[in-house]
Amino acid sequence: MFNRYCFFIVVLLAAAPLCAQEDVGAAPLTDTNPADDARMLVPPPVNGGAYAAEGSSQARANYMRAGLTFNSAYSDNVLGGVSANPISDISYSVWPFVALDETTPRMHSLISYDPGFTFYQRTANRNEADQSLTADFSYRLTPHVTLGLYDSFHKSSSFLTQPDSFASNPVSGSAQASSVTVLAPLADQLNNTARANLTYQFARNAMVGITGAFTNLHYPDPTQVPGLYDSSSKSASAFYNHRLSRMHYIGITYQFQDLLAFPTGLQAETQTHSALLYYTLYARPTLSFSFFGGPEYSNTALGFLPGLHSWTPVVGASLGWQGRQTALALSYSRMIAPGDGLTGAVHQNGINASLQRQLTPKWSAGIGSSYTINRVLEPLLFSGLQGSLGGHTIAGTASLHRDIGEHVSFGLGYSRLHQSYADIAAITRAPDTNVESVSISYHFTRPLGR
Repeated sequence: MFNRYCFFIVVLLAAAPLCAQEDVGAAPLTDTNPADDARMLVPPPVNGGAYAAEGSSQARANYMRAGLTFNSAYSDNVLGGVSANPISDISYSVWPFVALDETTPRMHSLISYDPGFTFYQRTANRNEADQSLTADFSYRLTPHVTLGLYDSFHKSSSFLTQPDSFASNPVSGSAQASSVTVLAPLADQLNNTARANLTYQFARNAMVGITGAFTNLHYPDPTQVPGLYDSSSKSASAFYNHRLSRMHYIGITYQFQDLLAFPTGLQAETQTHSALLYYTLYARPTLSFSFFGGPEYSNTALGFLPGLHSWTPVVGASLGWQGRQTALALSYSRMIAPGDGLTGAVHQNGINASLQRQLTPKWSAGIGSSYTINRVLEPLLFSGLQGSLGGHTIAGTASLHRDIGEHVSFGLGYSRLHQSYADIAAITRAPDTNVESVSISYHFTRPLGR
C-alpha cells in the first residue's frame, strides 16, 4: 500500500509545474461536448476510463442512491475443478448499496459502496461476506489543468454471484489492458485498481497528460485455486493530444509497465516500454471511434534466470455510443497484459462488448460479453513450473429488469463462463459454468445540496 501511494506521489509531483496557472472561472466539468471550441476532450485511448454504461436519458448528477437487493442464483459448477465432478448449488445473497454523485463547476465525484453476504445450501464452507468500494474523483485545478483520481476495491468469492456481473461490465477503449484474463471458480479473492492522472491543455488545440496506475490480485487461500497465482502491476504513461478539428483528434503516448506474478514461491517480472499513435473520431457528441497502435518492447525474468527480450506490436480499436435509451460499447486490443493468475505476463487478444437498452419506461435489458486469448510471454522460462502457459476465456451475461412502482424492481439474469487453460486444476476438470439468477431490489434516490 505504501509503495503504491509513493508511486502516485512521484507521478503527480513530476507534473507540479503544470498546476501553476491562474484560475479564472472554470467552466462546468459536465461540459464534454466535442464541438466546444475552447475545451479539448481526452480520447478513450488515453483517458483510462470506461464508456458510459447507460443511455443519456438515464444519466443523473447530484444525487444519493441507496437500497437493498435480494438475489438467489443456481450454479451448475460452484467449485470449478477443485472437485472431481461439477457440483451444483443454490445461493442466496443480500446486497445493500449506496452511491453519492456530486457535480460542481470545478469538481465531479462519484463514490459507491456495495457490501454483500452470500450463503450456499450445499457448500456452506464457501459462504462469503463481500466488499466493493469505488471512488472516482475529478477536479479542475485551473481552467486548463484537471486532476483525476480513481480507486476500486473488491473482496469477493465469485463475480458470478453478483447482480448483473457482466451485463454492466465496463468496456474501455484504453491502450492499457482491460480484458478478462482468468476467472477463478468460487474462491476468496481481493482485487484493487487505482489510478491518478493529470492533464494540461496548454494551447487551443494541444494537450499533454500523465497517468500512474496500480493493480493487485490476491488469493488469500491458495488451496481454493490450485494452479493460479497472485499478481500485481504498476504503470506510468505520458501523452500528447492534438485536435485537428471539432471531430478529429490524434496523439502519441508512451507507456511503461512493471508486471509481477508469483508462481510457486518465485517472482516473475516483465517490464514493457511502448510508443503508440492514436486517432479518435467524434462523429457525434454521443458517438466516437478510436484506433491505436505501435511497437512494444518487453524484458521478462524469472527469479535469478537471465531476462529474455522481445518486440511485439500493440493494436486496438473501440466504439462508444450513448443514445437516449441505449448505450453500446465495443473494444478490441492486442497487447502485453498482467497474467491475473497465470505464471507470468501474457500476450493478450481481447474483445469486449456491452449493450444496455431501456425497452419501455418500466422494462430494461442488458447483455455483456468478453472473449480473451492469453499466451504467457517467454514460455521456455516457465516450462518447468506448475501452472498454465495460456488458453482462452469466454464470458457473458444477459439480464432483464422491470420497475415495480417507484422504489422496487425485479430482475432476471443468466451468465455463462467457459475457460480452457491446461494445467490449472481449479479450471481444467470443469471448464464451464452456467448461472441463472433472480433478484428483487428496493431503492430510493435523493438529491444532494437541496
